[in-house]
Amino acid sequence: MAAGAAGCSPSEDDHAQDARAWAGSGTNAVSRPVAGAGVASVTGLRSDGTLETVAFDLATGTRLWSYPATMVGRPAGMGVQPPAITGTPGSAVVVAVEPPRTGRRRATLTARDARTGTERWTRPVASTLGPARCGTDVCLSEATSTKESRFVALDPATGRTRWATPGIAEVEHADPARIVLFRMTPRPSLEARHPRTGKALWKFPVDRALGRGVSFAGGWTFGVTPGDDVLVGHMAPYKPRKRGRLSPYGFFGLRLSDGKPLWTRERMVRVYPSANPAVALFARSFTGQGDAGGFERIDPRTGRTVTTLPADRAPEPPWKLSFPPDLSTLGFVVQDKPGPAYRLRDGAKLIGGGTHGWTFCDLNPSPLKITGQRGFYPVASLCAYDISTGRRVTSPGAPPAWYTGSSGGWRVWRDEQGTLHGIHDTEGSAPGMYGM
Repeated sequence: MAAGAAGCSPSEDDHAQDARAWAGSGTNAVSRPVAGAGVASVTGLRSDGTLETVAFDLATGTRLWSYPATMVGRPAGMGVQPPAITGTPGSAVVVAVEPPRTGRRRATLTARDARTGTERWTRPVASTLGPARCGTDVCLSEATSTKESRFVALDPATGRTRWATPGIAEVEHADPARIVLFRMTPRPSLEARHPRTGKALWKFPVDRALGRGVSFAGGWTFGVTPGDDVLVGHMAPYKPRKRGRLSPYGFFGLRLSDGKPLWTRERMVRVYPSANPAVALFARSFTGQGDAGGFERIDPRTGRTVTTLPADRAPEPPWKLSFPPDLSTLGFVVQDKPGPAYRLRDGAKLIGGGTHGWTFCDLNPSPLKITGQRGFYPVASLCAYDISTGRRVTSPGAPPAWYTGSSGGWRVWRDEQGTLHGIHDTEGSAPGMYGM
């Protein structure tokens, strides 16, 4: 994406009015960006088809440094892996997967000083999903293509292993008391472990909520409600064979402290684009025969339906769902034609023009031309539309916080052409559409 894409990025006037907004240059960002410790970082795609890890000053958008990056063993369905940032200003590191230093390994996990890019430590890896911040440490699954796969927590200052556990997992939440992992096994489960020792605190097999046969192959989403009390999960359906049955799917909530199940909503799928389900849960129901039902807003703490929009409220396809920054309405964008919009407080249809909503810029993006990799796409960007006309809104400003998320009040995102943007216009930290 590039700065100045119509309807998808702040204009020059917007930047002039807010000195804490910036648009980075010289990088084609393709992964989800990460931010912390005064730095933003992203995986970029170079013109020669190779990947790079790039770091920006979070306050100004100044490009600080870049180094080659690679992917080894990451499924295309997970998207291009982002780097990980951990630590505090002055001692923070950016950790990424880089090309191998020798012929004995396929890649090298490298930690670099967040501001200077100076190498702090390295760790050879054969295959991995990529690094992630887990509290004050950095975590990753390694040797993922072998029977010896394991999940490790590493000291960010030295790269030494703090603790390890067999198998492949992804970090879904971290706080001073626990790290919550999603274990990708034939029987997927959530598992909480102590951040320093790795001691298991609780475990919850996902099929206890949704039924036997649940699969991670269709995709998953997890988030924790504000206040760190309810872990909300969503498992998408998967059909392994053309005539086979869909795997169980739906939403569920667990008590974060002990993994106790609180609620379940089966046969419901997450709608896109939308906020992280732990922030605002929007779903569409399906019948046992697979027929699409209505749209529902669900309370993520209780699993109860707050608002329902019957299926017949949607216009004839094709259309795209859209939401405003405050998530007060649900609109259907019909290309270059008027579309309906409904107030989510009570389901009432809005009359008149001027209703704007954010939705995907492109529903059919082209795959990335990454050397040695196939099937990867850039992180989807959002554009603003006037629902009453079906046309893009020019210069709408920054996309909504429910899409970007925030880190210490900073929101960072890539626009439709791949340019990285940042703005400080909120407080605290919150997950975005793609998680933490």
